[in-house]
This record gives sequence, C-alpha cells and structure tokens, in this order.
Amino acid sequence: MAELNLHAYQEEVAQRALQGENIIIWLPTGGGKTRAAVYVAQRHLETKPRAKVVVLVNMVHLVEQHCSKEFDLFLGKQYKVLPVTGDSDEKDFFGKVLRKTDLIVCTAQILYNSMINAEEDKHVELSDITLLIIDECHHTHKDSVYSKIMSCYVEKKMKNQGPLPQILGLTASPGTGGKKTLETAMEHVLTICANMDSAIVSTKNYLPELKQKVPRPRKEFEITEKRPVDPLGDHIKWMMLQIHEFMDLPRDVHLRECGTQEYEQDVVELEKRGVSENNRVMARCALHLRQYNDALLINDTLRMIDAYNSLRDFYANTTAMDGTDFFLVGLFEENQVELSRLAIDPSCENPKMAKLESTLLEQFGTKKDSKGILFTKTRKSVHCLYEWILGNAALQGAGINAAKLIGAGNGNMTQNEQGETIRNFRNHFLNLLIATSIAEEGLDIPECNFVVRYGLLTNDIAQLQASGRARAPDSLRRELLNEHLEELTKKAVAKVQEMNDYDFRQKVSQVQREAMICRRLAEQKKDARRHRFAAANVQLKCRNCLKSVAFGSDIQLVEGAHYVNINPEFKREFKVGGAIVLPRQFEDWEPGRKILCNNGNCNKVCLAFLLLILSKFQSKIVQYVLCSNTHS
Repeated sequence: MAELNLHAYQEEVAQRALQGENIIIWLPTGGGKTRAAVYVAQRHLETKPRAKVVVLVNMVHLVEQHCSKEFDLFLGKQYKVLPVTGDSDEKDFFGKVLRKTDLIVCTAQILYNSMINAEEDKHVELSDITLLIIDECHHTHKDSVYSKIMSCYVEKKMKNQGPLPQILGLTASPGTGGKKTLETAMEHVLTICANMDSAIVSTKNYLPELKQKVPRPRKEFEITEKRPVDPLGDHIKWMMLQIHEFMDLPRDVHLRECGTQEYEQDVVELEKRGVSENNRVMARCALHLRQYNDALLINDTLRMIDAYNSLRDFYANTTAMDGTDFFLVGLFEENQVELSRLAIDPSCENPKMAKLESTLLEQFGTKKDSKGILFTKTRKSVHCLYEWILGNAALQGAGINAAKLIGAGNGNMTQNEQGETIRNFRNHFLNLLIATSIAEEGLDIPECNFVVRYGLLTNDIAQLQASGRARAPDSLRRELLNEHLEELTKKAVAKVQEMNDYDFRQKVSQVQREAMICRRLAEQKKDARRHRFAAANVQLKCRNCLKSVAFGSDIQLVEGAHYVNINPEFKREFKVGGAIVLPRQFEDWEPGRKILCNNGNCNKVCLAFLLLILSKFQSKIVQYVLCSNTHS
C-alpha cells in the first residue's frame, strides 16, 4: 500500500473532518482535495466501528480514476475498496455489496437508485453509511442527483431520523451562482453549505505552500478582428430569409438575429409549436432553420468548409415527402454550387483560425516538449478542429500529435477510449488534446504548459488554467468579469468563514427549512402537471411526418429502466431498415436493424435500435421497441 503523505495545507483543511464535523474542503484544482479525502477516510475506517464509506462522483469516468489513483492505491491493501458504475454487476445488488465492502466509489445516481429501490439486496439507507464523501459538491443545487440525496439527508436530520453519515464535500470553487455583489454571493455560498449541511474550510496558515504547489497561471487574451466581408455567411442568411417568407411566420413570432444562440432557442420553440399545432410547414422549416443557424455558428468559429459540410451532410440524409420538403431540399440544391464555391475562397477565411494556428505554432515551435489542451464548445467543433490540425502542413511540421477527448455515450468515446487517450497524453505519445468541457472538471489530466480556450465563454466555476482565447471584445469583458467573480467567490467564502458558529448554524437552518418548503411545492406542481392529461390522450408522433404512431398508455416501464411500447399493433407503424453496426460488442444483447416510419414515403429513421434481446424478452421483440425519435 502506498504511503499517504500530505502537505501541511491538506492536513489543515482536513482537521475538522477528522473530529467528525460535516465539512466542505475548498482547494484549487491541483491542490489535492481527493488526497485529503483519502486521509479522512483512512482515519474514519481506523476509528469508527463498522465504518462504511461511500465516495460519490458526478461523472462515470471519475469512478475508476478516484478508485485506482487514490482510494484503492492508499487503502486497498488494508480495506475492501470497490468501484461501482452502471456497467458493474454490483449495481444490481448495491445494498448487499455495501454491507460487505469498506469503501465504495460510485456515481451519485447509483446510490440514489438504491435509496429509492425497495428490494432488500438493492436498497440502501443513509444510516447504512458512516462517511459520505461528495466530489465536486458545488453541483448540489437545483434538481441534481447530489441535491436529491442531500435533500433526503437534511429532511431526515430535521425530523431526527438518524443515525446519519458524516458529510465531507470537495470543491475547487463554490462559485457565486451568477451573483455579482458580495452579499448575494455570500447567500449562494451559504446555500451550498445548507445543501451539504456543512461548514466550508480552506487553508489559512499555509497559503504560501499552497501557492507554491498550485501556482496561478499567466493568462493572455488574443482578440481577432471580424472578417471584412463574409459572403458565405451572407448567402446562408439570405437562404434563411427565403424560408421565413415561405413559412409565413405568425404575427406573434419574432425571431432574433440569425447566427446567434438566441435564434436557435427561437426556432427550437417554433418547431415544438409546429408539432403541437400539427403544422408541418412550421415544424419542418424550423428544423431546417436550426441547421442553417448551426452553420452560421460554425462559420463564426471554424472554417467555412466546416459550415458548408454541416449543411451538405444534413441534406444528404434528408428526403422529401411533400411540398414543404421539396421547397427546402430544392432551395439547398439550387444554392449548393454557390455555397461550395464560397466555402473555399481563401480571401474570406475565418481570421480566428489563423490566430489559432499562430498560437499553436508559437507554443510547439519554440518548446519541443510542449503539451497543451485546446478547449472548444461542442463535439462538432472538436471533430472539425481535429481534422483541421491533421490536414495543416505547418502544424504537422511543428510536431503536433493531437487527439480528441469528448464525453461518453451516443456513439462517442467510451470510458476505455477516454482513459487510453489520457494515458497516451501522460506518456508523451500525444502532446495536444482537443476537448470539450469534459476535461475541465475532475478528469485526471497531467500538467501541461498551456491551455487554449477557443471561442469559449467561461463561467466563474470553470478553471482558467492558462492562456485564454476570447472571440470578440464582448468576450474579453466577460472573461474580465469572470476574474472579478473568482475574487468575489474568495471574499464571499471568507465572509462566511468569519461568521460565528451560532449565526452560521441559524442561517443554514433557515435556508434548509425554506428549501424543504420549496421542494414540497415544486413536487406538488410537478405531480399536478403529470396528471394534467390522461396517458391515453397523449400522442407520440413521428418527428418527420407528424403522424400519430402511439399513445402514452402504450408506454410502460420495464425492469425499472426501459420505457417500451407494449402495444403489438405498434409494429404496423414502422418497417425494418439496414443493420446497426456498433464499434463494441455486448454480452447480453446484439444490435439488430434500424426502424423507419412506415407512413407513405416518410422513411424517417428512428433513433432507437431494434434490439435482438438475448434474454427473457427475446420472444417479445416486436413489442419492446420504443419510437424514440418523436414528440409528444
């Protein structure tokens, strides 16, 4: 077992937890919060009779990371330490597993599912746990799983329904909740303390050691001018206006500026309205307008050819079934040659890409051992930037060896692929990661000497680890505001820490009582909405042709996990298409074929797979198909 040695500042923040208090440890990223938690867990296991420790994380990939690199590494030889995820068999017997294990690292959802499951082998009570460690505990807000677990904790405490576990929270930044004054920022920090039923602790006596261990990075801002002319963007906007005129927008609809997030919100709501009103012209036009708006957003941040390709790929998979579709598809086909010509005009290329190229060349050209992370907003932009780097002779000549790092699920990276990418980065086989926000919080990524935040506005919780790259003067003002919010967080935490114990406890209790009342009111409203319509009166429609294909009463929950259509007549609404090919295999089922809408020539591919279940449901395969690509 590895020897557990702490820095003085880590020992300082852990002291009150060692005395049995509920504590939130606040240390910056890289400060060793998890190592301090391991120390608390070790002492707890040594001194608490029948100790049971559960470590909660908010992302699946953190389970194995925290277990293998921290808790099992230091405690595994003396205690039984076990990681549990949705892929683990142990999740199905979590209550039984907990009784036989000293320390479990799992996602919060695993614990919550066990808390609400009545089966003996699966069920867990908070009283079964003696120490509950919550990683990234600033996520204990709104309707998150963390919040549900801690709401149960607080309610049991207020009703004196004990015993309850000791709470240890970990955070790199509680944030300000978007508040911009010291008083309101204090309220936000107190709310987190109330949600966690904990005081917040940071180092006071060993700040110089902490600053030496986690030095503050140097931050730079690079501002690029807008294109003097943008013929591709102008042409896309003209095409969008043609769609506006075709759909004859209702007088109460006011779409905001094209090429903005606000416009995207508007057309999303417009599509929903079209579906609810059975207005296919409105619904289909809104869907296509969103694609054009996405192209404008890509054009603003990435290459023009990326924007064109996004439209080309969309229309390559779009078929026409009525006059609306013929107009929309025809509009693109009539302008496709012009769009493709404009997209390769070098005189109008995005200047931000040139600035990004020079930034990367500066880092890798002068420092042969450079390692960095390029953060961007969407998975689409990760793929585009990766392809751009691979095809850029200058960047390849500078020795850049890049890889993508994006979230798991939906056909993206698996947890194993994420782990392999990070190992290759750590071992210097890779020197640049192109990542979405998955790499910003909690993921174990080795130190690097630069970080580029490309076209990405941050919030006050996101860690600004190195050189930021803003996209416009407004972005610069936003980044400077974020710096102010970081300082405001420190002041707010300091003010909360200065409160005397009585006043702090009184305030926390008040916030907890108010939160409990608000939760009950919210549950009543949610229940009322849930029963507003009878299930038999709720229709599920094909998103493409708007034909009703099922009713809410056809959908049932199987094994507490899968929503399925149990109506045997549902098979008339779809037809079987091509085979599904997945990059991985599973032990208990194999993919079958796509299902398509059977209404005329609609042929819309459903997002759900027609699964060949190799289990007790195999004989009922036709019934167990959910048409997930629908609106209700």
